[in-house]
Amino acid sequence: MTENQPSAQSVSHRLLNDPDRIRAVQDQLLAQAEEIGFGKSAAFALRLALEEAIRNAFLHGLKNAKDKPVDVSWTISPDRVTIVVNDHGPGFDPGDIPDPTAPENLERPCGRGLLLMRAYMSSVEYNDAGNTVTMRYEPGDD
Repeated sequence: MTENQPSAQSVSHRLLNDPDRIRAVQDQLLAQAEEIGFGKSAAFALRLALEEAIRNAFLHGLKNAKDKPVDVSWTISPDRVTIVVNDHGPGFDPGDIPDPTAPENLERPCGRGLLLMRAYMSSVEYNDAGNTVTMRYEPGDD
């Protein structure tokens, strides 16, 4: 790392299902990413992936409970952004989610969040319980 290059930044939030608070967390992530040198394509990917992960956590993991939190954290360095979203719910098996690009699923109004997260992030991994997703974005991947 050169002398002028910013160091890694880590942030953690505990969110309730409040759209304004979720947007504020997204804005904070994007401001930090811009400050450290990530461009517009990174901002698009990070906003989309974070929004999908948080929405999935509240909708599917916590069944839209207003009183249960989702933990969101990230670490940003000049060469990588790592985002972790945990809903503390029962979890799921990502392999059980139907392929939204299969002909029988094209008309379904849901099921594209995981596809989008995987398309825009360098890696997307779930813990064994299926209630924590870790996503990494590396600039050379866009």
